[in-house]
Amino acid sequence: MIPQQWAQPCGSQCTHKYAALIRIPWRVFCKKGCGADGETWEECLGECDDICYKDPVLKDQQWSAYIDRSPGAASYSEECFHACVAGCGHKFEIEEEKVDQVRPNRPCKPSPWVKPAPVQKPPPLTTKPGEPTEDIPCTSA
Repeated sequence: MIPQQWAQPCGSQCTHKYAALIRIPWRVFCKKGCGADGETWEECLGECDDICYKDPVLKDQQWSAYIDRSPGAASYSEECFHACVAGCGHKFEIEEEKVDQVRPNRPCKPSPWVKPAPVQKPPPLTTKPGEPTEDIPCTSA
């Protein structure tokens, strides 16, 4: 038996899709999609949502979401979700075009420790109200 035959076909497809060294974490999440307990495509997608997005571990304690073992940063959660969905697609033999169209059903939540970008204020006026500006043509004779 050669090593390629040891892995399940779904896991082999994940290994092939995420073969680059820097993509190893996504290979793991793809394989989690392959091994998801869901009996249907929709249930598998729901499990990807649970795996990849942080939820509070302790009920009614929002801060406890940081104990959750999901991938971390919001962009990582989205990458994780897409990798997991790829695994679900391999598992249920869904066309790649349909797999690529799946989006997470919950938006990424910004981290409470990251400050939002400052709001850009318009530049102050250099003329006084009622004074004509230079780009307005004069009407005097």
